[in-house]
Amino acid sequence: MSPRRNRPRGGSAKSPADGREEGAGTRYGLERTEEWRGEEWAVRQVGGSAGKRYRCPGCDQEIPPGVPHVVAWPRMGDVDDRRHWHKACWGARDRRGTRVQRSRNAPRY
Repeated sequence: MSPRRNRPRGGSAKSPADGREEGAGTRYGLERTEEWRGEEWAVRQVGGSAGKRYRCPGCDQEIPPGVPHVVAWPRMGDVDDRRHWHKACWGARDRRGTRVQRSRNAPRY
């Protein structure tokens, strides 16, 4: 019995409209727009290449380096408005209750 193939035979599947591969919208780093709280948000998936620790605003837990996550910011916002979320926290942001938010000067431990 021959081994199972994980890739389709033949050339890569190209979309005739824009020349990108199929499924390119799910790769890391591509930006999409979502609506939340009556505002447009730019959302980007970040792979495990980040070398910093971030604090998720959804659960107030740390996102360690190397963990894939989501970066979201208001479309009309500033660069300082970017927030790093766990994927599950971003997906459940409407189902979660309000949490007490720490001030910017609060200790992070």
